[in-house]
Parts: sequence; structure tokens; C-alpha cells
Amino acid sequence: MTSRLLCIEDDPDTRALLIEELEEGGYDVRAAVDGADGLTEALSFRPDIILCDVMLPRLSGFDLLEKLGTLLPSVPPFIFLTALTDRENVLRGRRLGADDYVIKPIDFDILLEIIKRRLARAVPGNTTTSRHELTEREIETLTWVARGKSSSEIADMLGISERTVNFHVENVMRKLDVVSRVQAAVVAVQSGWIRP
Repeated sequence: MTSRLLCIEDDPDTRALLIEELEEGGYDVRAAVDGADGLTEALSFRPDIILCDVMLPRLSGFDLLEKLGTLLPSVPPFIFLTALTDRENVLRGRRLGADDYVIKPIDFDILLEIIKRRLARAVPGNTTTSRHELTEREIETLTWVARGKSSSEIADMLGISERTVNFHVENVMRKLDVVSRVQAAVVAVQSGWIRP
């Protein structure tokens, strides 16, 4: 079955290029020209992946992702395509649940590889997350979580802020598709990535 991709992009040239490249990649592509239309399409088309600009008319990409989180039991993999590269915007997107952040101008080889990986992960029962998808800092943080340390204790041991510790833990939970730090630690131990 062909995977369905929703592309939300207000720039007509970028949108046309995205559609062309994605269709050539073998995907069923639907497009929306702004955030409000993107929300409608996301709810009716039920895409397997959403590619979305951040700066959109009527409803920003951030607002769209937030709304989807309240309207759907499970938001499909969500990839921001944007020229906004500053740390605050990247963090905001990640905190809202974005799976990836692809910087414009788009490298289509990289984008297609990201889509391929995200779709492989989304298949029920497919556990393709590997230790190599976790950063060294995430593994280090997760090791201390598995040893029962609190975020403040981990922050002191690693010489980073408690906020940074929580950021790494949230990233790991998102990557492993679990809802608690304990579950993340259990998966990592069972997979042999860390030792408790």
C-alpha cells in the first residue's frame, strides 16, 4: 500500500517541487497551502506523515501540530520544513512533538531518507529504533535514570541544568515511543544499550 504524505507549504514553488519529488519517490501526496487547510486535510486524509512549514498563513505550523495533538489520539510523524534555524524555534517544535526539523533549502535525498525511516518506525510491531539513534548524552542521561536518579541529581553529576536533563529524557521517550522515563529505561536495558 502506498504511504500517504501531507505537505503543508504556502510557497507555491517550494510546494510544487515537494510534490514532484515526493511523488517520484512513490508516495501518495496531498498538499495544503496554509495551516488551516492543512488541519482539514490532516483530519480527512489521515496521512502517514505530515511535512509542514512553520511560518504559514491562518495557522502556524506550531499551532497546527498543537491542535492535532488535541484532536487525534495519535499524531502521525510530523516533520517541520523551515528556514527558522534558531534554537528556540527548534526547541519549541521538539517540545510540541515534532519528529524532525529539516532546514530549507531542502536536501531531498536527506528528506526522503528521513521519511523512509519514520515510516518504517510507524509500522505496528516494527522496533527499528536503535542505540545509534540516541545521542551519547541521551544514553548517559538514560543510564542514570535507570539507576533511579532524579533529574536534579543527574544534572549535578553531569554538570548540566535540570532543564537540559529533562529535555534529553523527553527526546529519548519520543524516540522510543514510550510515555514515561521508567519505560524508556526498561526498553534501553532490555535492548542492551545501557547497564542499570
